[in-house]
Amino acid sequence: MDLIGSETARINFLKVTDALNRPGVKRLTNYLQNETDFFKAPASASYHLNFPGGLAIHSFNVYRELYNIVNLKNGLMKYGESIAIVSLFHDVCKIGCYKTVDKWRKDENGKWESYQTYAWNDDFPFGHGEKSVHIIEKYISLTDEEALAIRWHMGAHDMAAKDWAGEKQLTAARIKSPLVTALHLADMMATWFDETEY
Repeated sequence: MDLIGSETARINFLKVTDALNRPGVKRLTNYLQNETDFFKAPASASYHLNFPGGLAIHSFNVYRELYNIVNLKNGLMKYGESIAIVSLFHDVCKIGCYKTVDKWRKDENGKWESYQTYAWNDDFPFGHGEKSVHIIEKYISLTDEEALAIRWHMGAHDMAAKDWAGEKQLTAARIKSPLVTALHLADMMATWFDETEY
């Protein structure tokens, strides 16, 4: 597991976004940094990077993995700034959703002890990828391929892809843009190779 710290992830995230020329990116990063818990939130409630700052680390890990995928496949080099935009912002849907809660468990001696953990509480249940697109487009314009990649970054793990019509939509998105599959692969690689201990 190759983890950077949350402060390093924040600094690297901001270095990459500062270099982008897309109008509105600075407004979006200022919003994430100053008005949300994006750089303090976990990446998940109980799985990968479920600690403060985990979301920023995960987002930067996805950026690194997507950058590596793009460099392996020359046909994807055309995406330029899209690589940073889709990877760094794909999970903005998670801002404000992880709440700390007290739970109980038995310790090694069999005695009950209280501990703090995270619980998911989404005040705007719009859909995972859909919500990220919705938030991002308040600040920057996404290309159609960027919107598709972010919307479908969960791939077949997205509940919308679990029925026949949803699976057809996911397949159509993948055919329309290789960025859809590339972002999903980068997300899975970051989660399972960079952030999971075996």
